[in-house]
Amino acid sequence: MDNEKTMRLDERIYLIDGYDMGLKHRTGTYVIDEEQLTLVDTGPSPSVPRITAGLAEIGHTLDEVKYIIVTHVHLDHAGGAGFLLEDCPNATVVVHEKGARHLADPSRLTAGAKMVYGESFDRFFEPVVPIPEERLLIKREGDELELSPACSLKFLDTPGHANHHFSIYDPVSNGMFAGDTVGVRYEQLAKEGVALFLPSTSPNQFNEQAMHRAIVRFSEMKLDRIYYGHFNQTKEPELALQQVAEWLDLFMEEGRKVAAERGTAELLAGRLEAHIRDYLDEFEIPHDHEVYDIIRLDLNVGSMGLLEALNKQ
Repeated sequence: MDNEKTMRLDERIYLIDGYDMGLKHRTGTYVIDEEQLTLVDTGPSPSVPRITAGLAEIGHTLDEVKYIIVTHVHLDHAGGAGFLLEDCPNATVVVHEKGARHLADPSRLTAGAKMVYGESFDRFFEPVVPIPEERLLIKREGDELELSPACSLKFLDTPGHANHHFSIYDPVSNGMFAGDTVGVRYEQLAKEGVALFLPSTSPNQFNEQAMHRAIVRFSEMKLDRIYYGHFNQTKEPELALQQVAEWLDLFMEEGRKVAAERGTAELLAGRLEAHIRDYLDEFEIPHDHEVYDIIRLDLNVGSMGLLEALNKQ
């Protein structure tokens, strides 16, 4: 298995690359190495062997896992939770109250994903295993979860990307496990010293106002780190939040134009890519850079969500 070393972010937080959709630095699983060993997001089921290997690298087994937290139940974040849980006899899955039923019965999740991913669904996501209700723990706004005497995670209700999305505040690092609520970080560019944080506007619950509220809320918290589902951490939260807010406004502006023209998601994705290309040209990022493949994937799905949200207005 072509698995790079598990990334150590600090003395207690690690990141395992799940190679979601076969792509390096696409989606990650965070390991919080406290008394109660905790994972944040699993990725889809094909990522589960990488989680097992990554835990072994840092001296842990699946038997030791106490909590598997899913920021939201989209399959690229939680699709592997049931499959992983089968080999984690002592673990409980922690989920938003609006997402729990979809983990117990993932049929609607899989149906929606099949509409987006078509014939690639099986390769990207199978198997999607239901989770017994007795192994689910619901957390709501303001709830806490003690991992050790020195660390109690706090849960924040953060819709915008999805109604069943929470974010998890870690007081030890003054960091936020943000899932997709405040966007996507592109590791491929960060390695070259270029910051790009784009909003994740995928169907079918994207809400512009709620996303902006989450951005403002995080900014007011004066965080030291944001841990992204896609992908890795930033130690410059204010820069990231300001940038994603600006891109969100631009995405909505272009979306309204395309909606008024009765244009397609493909048209919108192309226009958004042109804006992003102009931005990256300033940093001399070549147009054949690998990051464009991932950006196009995000824009193709995100444009669907933008137009769907605008058509509801």
